[in-house]
Amino acid sequence: MTTRDEGATSGSPARPAAVTVVIPAYNEAGMIERCVTEVVDGLRDRGLAFEVIVVENGSTDDTGERVAAIVAREPEVSVRSLAQADYGEAMRAGLLDAVGRQVVIFDADYYDLDFLDRALARLDAQPAPAIVVGSKRAPGTRDDRVWPRRAITATFAMLLRIVFGLRVSDTHGMKALDVEAVRPIVRRCRNGRDLFDTELVLRCDRAGLLVVELPVTVVERRPSRTPIAGRALRTIAGLMLLRVALWRDA
Repeated sequence: MTTRDEGATSGSPARPAAVTVVIPAYNEAGMIERCVTEVVDGLRDRGLAFEVIVVENGSTDDTGERVAAIVAREPEVSVRSLAQADYGEAMRAGLLDAVGRQVVIFDADYYDLDFLDRALARLDAQPAPAIVVGSKRAPGTRDDRVWPRRAITATFAMLLRIVFGLRVSDTHGMKALDVEAVRPIVRRCRNGRDLFDTELVLRCDRAGLLVVELPVTVVERRPSRTPIAGRALRTIAGLMLLRVALWRDA
């Protein structure tokens, strides 16, 4: 593996990638192989030129070793390692490293190739969006998560609408992006952890870039590993700071 920044990247696509799939991974030893294998097989079946970047961040299990084994046998897969566990920084690193013109963000426990198909088609349609959000709140979505998680999502969406005037109904989860359009804004985002993608969507919307949403099917592959109360308090505090930051940048 060759050293790059604070981590490493290895592997390279067999041909120049048109699509990059970024998968942040923290302590995903139990799920990462199935996720990456299904994504790679699905992209190959579609005949796409692609790369998959797994951004391992601060794992304390053997996620890194499992991803290294995948990289050794799959030429389209590479890994970027970050020292600290930070979901937002993992997304940022993947977006800045991507070589594909279109980037799809998946999680190890939340990915859907049907969304990828629809989102890539929407990125190619006119008017061309900068971001396609897989919304857990859009009409037509089927959300099979437990009710407390659905309630948190609804409350978060309401806050974004009231406090920030956001026109899409969700910011977290699966997304497809026109990377050249969003990359300058990625570099301006200050949040990591839970609010990086929310800040990115808000900044793109405020910059006049088109952000659209598609309904999705949400299937919980495992219970949430983050205590709801602690995350809710952290998110509210982060939203207050983000509101001040966006006001100063206006």
